[in-house]
Amino acid sequence: MVTAASGAKVYPINQSEPRRVSILGATGSVGCSTIDLIKRHPDAFEVVAVTANRSVDRLAEQAKALNADFAVVSDERCYQALKDALSGSDVEAAAGKAAVDEAAQRSADWVMAGIVGAAGLSPTLEAIKRGAIVALANKEALVCGGCLVTDAVARHGARLLPVDSEHNAIYQVLETKRPEAIDRIILTASGGPFRRWSLAEMKGATREQALAHPNWDMGAKISIDSATMMNKGLEVIEAHHLFGLPSEQLEVVVHPQSVIHSMVAYVDGSVLAQLGQPDMRTPIAYTLAWPERMPTPVEKLTFAEMGDLSFEAPDSARFPALRLSREALISGGSVPVTLNAANEVAVDAFLNRQIGFMDITGVVEATMEKLSPTAIGSLDDLYACDNQSRQAAQALLPSFTQKR
Repeated sequence: MVTAASGAKVYPINQSEPRRVSILGATGSVGCSTIDLIKRHPDAFEVVAVTANRSVDRLAEQAKALNADFAVVSDERCYQALKDALSGSDVEAAAGKAAVDEAAQRSADWVMAGIVGAAGLSPTLEAIKRGAIVALANKEALVCGGCLVTDAVARHGARLLPVDSEHNAIYQVLETKRPEAIDRIILTASGGPFRRWSLAEMKGATREQALAHPNWDMGAKISIDSATMMNKGLEVIEAHHLFGLPSEQLEVVVHPQSVIHSMVAYVDGSVLAQLGQPDMRTPIAYTLAWPERMPTPVEKLTFAEMGDLSFEAPDSARFPALRLSREALISGGSVPVTLNAANEVAVDAFLNRQIGFMDITGVVEATMEKLSPTAIGSLDDLYACDNQSRQAAQALLPSFTQKR
């Protein structure tokens, strides 16, 4: 914020008063990057609510630094610890899933939907029902509840802005008013830490090796999804719901440098791309300031020093998550819910050293084969399927553990 000669405040985005924001998943990597941007422009934003799962100390620190109205931990067992940590401040403390939904319901203009996993779906829908600008960093909301989310957006007049660097890039260059001009969307993938590993090497990959992403600084779940390329499979499903294109018009290409974040190819042969450093603060800032743009501390691209940009086709034999995700998208109904739930169970098992790296997609495929597809017509249907899928995946884990 600067002050004009008249004495009036001039914000870094074109607004007459601070934008009221809430951050769901404030202690995660996306939440922390969002807070970093807000702290750089403190007069441009007012923080309504922040939430976390159980990271009490960090959440309390954030809430007090941002002068938030409301701080919530979803784990009810952490309520007293949060209340004690916020003692002496004006921040209201709460706990439980209903309180997370309440955080989303409070009167913020803009909501960061950054809760990882299926747990983020309900609060995301609550923010949408208010007609808020929802910055969507939660892949699972669209993977599991794509039609529920897009129908709610249309019904309540909300604005859904993708935060994933790939979908954010597409959003910036897509001609939405002329869908017939679009030939295909091209999602770029870094290839993760195992891009050059053989299948035999990948079978022996450790937790530490899988978490060591070459380009991005992300949380554990997302880092493992990148290593299996499940994240890209989920993004294909997400892109279908965001942009209304079928599977055959959604292409994945490996781009190890992570400079081109995604592309849109048009019927006349033109391909439009969005480029930038692999720093999540760029797409977050795009949504935070939308429809304006705001400055960020992200290092600028220097093309003369950039070096080569390379591309290659993904290997579906070593990364079967891409095939499984397309199968789920084409099948529809409950199958994407099962894909996502089984993946969450399997990733957690791998992080706890219960199964091997390649067993992650093995558990997912076995769970998909075990359960028959059903229709998803409501949030209750979705939760029932999610629960059934998790139970099925958990039941399959011992068979993979025994193979180790």
